[in-house]
Amino acid sequence: MANRKVQVPVNAKAAKPPKVPEICQTGYAGLVVRFGDQLNEAGNRASLAFAAEVTAAGLAGVLEVSTALQSVLLRYDPLLVSPEALRADLATALTQRDWYAASLPQGRTVWEVPACFGGAYGPEFEQACSLAGVSQAEAVAELCATPLRVQAIGFAPSQPYLGELPPNWDFPRQATLNPQVPKGALVAAIRQIVLFSVPSPTGWLHIGQTGLSLFNPARYPAFMLRAGDEIALRPVSEAEFETSCAAAPYGGAVRRALP
Repeated sequence: MANRKVQVPVNAKAAKPPKVPEICQTGYAGLVVRFGDQLNEAGNRASLAFAAEVTAAGLAGVLEVSTALQSVLLRYDPLLVSPEALRADLATALTQRDWYAASLPQGRTVWEVPACFGGAYGPEFEQACSLAGVSQAEAVAELCATPLRVQAIGFAPSQPYLGELPPNWDFPRQATLNPQVPKGALVAAIRQIVLFSVPSPTGWLHIGQTGLSLFNPARYPAFMLRAGDEIALRPVSEAEFETSCAAAPYGGAVRRALP
């Protein structure tokens, strides 16, 4: 594109995951397997694949397996298993394959989600486009080109961190807080989009809006998304959004299984 601003990614020096994952003690009864200390696709893929394998193995004494962007937390009962024994089992499992190239877990879902960018529904979209060095039309095309992986669930119930976005979207959080964005808001920073499950303040840029209700304690399951699922954003006009976002039960989103 002519006159496009070139921006060096914040994490450009940390593109490669480490050769050997780390196993770290956390708290009194937890072990964390770290596949990297910077956001990248390979580390996230490894975290999701390893967590699925460990869960399926049903390791003695393990009470909970939970993933983050680049790591897996195992919470265990120290009366049932020692940290040394569990660490040894994890170290063995880590040598069994190249987790950075492993297949993603089965049973994942992709959601095709209507999204309105800019205007009243994305008041900071123009600012985000400027930071990314693209026009608004180009930004919509980049954000909607391919489904975005739910890299992790966190901060609020069923709230996904989606990515990775192209390198030009690697701009930092803002220095000041937006006092509140609504439920269903799309906010962007550091090569990710967060889709808010509840109204919340944020330092990320509010670029768009969906009609999704990600967390509903009266619904089963209460969480709409799981780590490893995908969100395919479909751009719509304000008028179309106001119609589609009212569609039950998921704000106009359509669900389909991934192979």
